[in-house]
Amino acid sequence: MQPTSHAFKENARAALADPKLARALANMKAGFQDKRAATIAKLPEFERLREEGRSIKNHVLEHLDWYLERFEQKVTENGGQVHFARTAQEAREAVLKICQDVGAKTVTKGKSMVAEEIGLNDHLEANGLVPIETDLGEYIIQLRHELPSHIIAPAVHLVKEDVAETFRKEHTQFEPDRALDEPRQLTDEARAVLRRKFQEADVGVTGGNFMIAETGSTVIVTNEGNGDLTQILPKVHVVVTSIEKVIPTLEDVSTILRLLARSATGQEYSTYTTFSTGPKRPGDLDGPEQFHVVIVDNGRSALLGTPAQEALRCIRCGACMNHCPIYAAVGGHAYGWVVPGPIGAALNPGLIGVEEAGHLPNASTFCGKCESVCPMKIPLPKIMHHWRTRQFDRKLTPPGQRFGVKFWAWFARRPALYHLGARTAMGLLGRFGRKRGRFAKLPLAGGWTDFRDMPAPEGRTFRQAWAAERDRKAA
Repeated sequence: MQPTSHAFKENARAALADPKLARALANMKAGFQDKRAATIAKLPEFERLREEGRSIKNHVLEHLDWYLERFEQKVTENGGQVHFARTAQEAREAVLKICQDVGAKTVTKGKSMVAEEIGLNDHLEANGLVPIETDLGEYIIQLRHELPSHIIAPAVHLVKEDVAETFRKEHTQFEPDRALDEPRQLTDEARAVLRRKFQEADVGVTGGNFMIAETGSTVIVTNEGNGDLTQILPKVHVVVTSIEKVIPTLEDVSTILRLLARSATGQEYSTYTTFSTGPKRPGDLDGPEQFHVVIVDNGRSALLGTPAQEALRCIRCGACMNHCPIYAAVGGHAYGWVVPGPIGAALNPGLIGVEEAGHLPNASTFCGKCESVCPMKIPLPKIMHHWRTRQFDRKLTPPGQRFGVKFWAWFARRPALYHLGARTAMGLLGRFGRKRGRFAKLPLAGGWTDFRDMPAPEGRTFRQAWAAERDRKAA
């Protein structure tokens, strides 16, 4: 897919002017934040599990080559095949060849952000196959020809009236005046359409939340039965995942699973947690005849050993975006690529380039909420700061911004002058703003005052207040 991250500012302006989007995003607090807080409050060892999860993922990233080889060995022993893909193109071609080798015409798909990343659907369609998304959210946005706006709730930007309109337009086999006012009516209609697709499919493609090196198993975590039907009914099951998803043992994955659903949807466990270990064996009543795992790099290995490596600990729970004030204001599409929100701002510059995704690390208040809720304790603000620095060093930031930073740095290296300037500016702004207590317009601060008032200073500078408090404690 072609990213539009370079147009983040334009995308964000359009999102902020969309009242329907604002209404849809307003549901996130009750749907994600409140449920997460309530569930975590019932688990006293949650912080300890976070530490364990971080340690597991750090260990894997330090020995990634060994664990990937071990996983491949176990998959092969179980009768499956592993395909390593350095690029998105190699990954697309690997899946296409698997489909062509069995004469496939219809491909059902479970939700996979890596498949979105490599543009799998478009590639299959261009070569005569029909891919059908079976996750309800992914199915809706496929009908609307849109990208997912969230990694666990792809259609979170829509309200039920949008879905009803889409179904009336696309599901012409049903009565045009049918009732589609309630969520149950919408899901029942989607189920009626998709059930036949499951039965017709030649190949099923799923993502892979985890790959277990100890057993050669892959794991998907879902709240719909579509993932199981996608991998059990067709004669070929293809897992599309990425290199950092490997986990050493069953015990390790059990630890991380205790973090995942609680962080994502506020559930103790998702409705379905499915382990797949090779094709069906003699005597099995169901299951695929072939089992393939396509493991995608697509720029991830280049992050190893860099300040952005810790972003590869991500388990795609979405907690960071569920709590991010920027995401809550503009939604996922504004970010212009598959992974939005704080984790997208930390990961995407490394995968699609700072030139393309440089706006994303700047779309942050650095409030730190994302890091505080991340189950893997990824230091997202620190990684975004790294990309900001990379931008600055490569002269990709606007000249005015570069001049402003250099001018501030010149003052900051001269403490006496800096303190004098701060006291003078505080005094002048406080005097001129005393009457109203704020500034509706302020020179050199249009980026702030175009949208909100600037509070007028009301007392001492921070350093003056700090010195006074220090002296008080010393007395």
